[in-house]
Amino acid sequence: MTDPAPLDRLSPLFERFRVRASLFHAGPLCGVTHFDARAGRGFLHVMRNGEMEISHAADSGLVERQWVREPSLVFYPRPLAHDFHNAPAEGADFVCATLDFEAGHPLVHALPPLIVLPLSGVDGIAATLALLFGEAERVRCGQRLLADRLFEVLLLQLLRWMLDQRDAPLPLGLMRGLSDARLARALTALHARPGDAWTLAGMADAAGMSRSRFADAFRDALGQTPADYLAGWRLAIARSELRAGKPLKVLAAELGYANASALSRLFAQRHAGLSPRAWLQRDGR
Repeated sequence: MTDPAPLDRLSPLFERFRVRASLFHAGPLCGVTHFDARAGRGFLHVMRNGEMEISHAADSGLVERQWVREPSLVFYPRPLAHDFHNAPAEGADFVCATLDFEAGHPLVHALPPLIVLPLSGVDGIAATLALLFGEAERVRCGQRLLADRLFEVLLLQLLRWMLDQRDAPLPLGLMRGLSDARLARALTALHARPGDAWTLAGMADAAGMSRSRFADAFRDALGQTPADYLAGWRLAIARSELRAGKPLKVLAAELGYANASALSRLFAQRHAGLSPRAWLQRDGR
């Protein structure tokens, strides 16, 4: 039996929903450094050497204090205020970037609220880190732009590494589904071709599974039915495209609906009765 063809599980997501990294610090951090939460914003910190303590508010849902004692990635995919506590004299050495996720990016809520990983444990990032620290060490033409892009590369490499792990289960949701080779084939097809006339049988066939086994495995991994996920993915695209000014009639055809009214009905069901126009006036700008 031949191995299945290699599958790109991340590109269709990031082609639809962008993330922009912005370098804002390079060098030691000493004493207490506070990072505010802002809507749509995450953080990716790389501690090159030293050690530190991270603290969170008591109501954050995370442990209030956590030690990091070796070079590590510290990744907050969602807005969450946090503090770094470093030795006053010999602070740890960092490069830090904000991550501004496009509204509706499906991976934002598919990840744990905090990921701390030793650099030595994440395969495939050494070359990117060497370039990143090299850019951070001295000012040269295009330094900030190149550092920003390298952080975006680092984020993709981190997500790729997470999807390939087998000994650390991912939380219920999209990342867990993408980590399953069979479900990933169906999910990637849905992401790439949302306007196709998808049926349960068609999705199961893309996964190489029977309908019943596919439906059960999908619900166990993502916490929802395939039909609900597809509707949510189409609506996420619709919201993004409406913000960009695309007409509802054009969107409906692209997303597989018979007419604009069908898409409007689904939109109202998922947005407390709001029409696309009303939602755009209230929340979409």
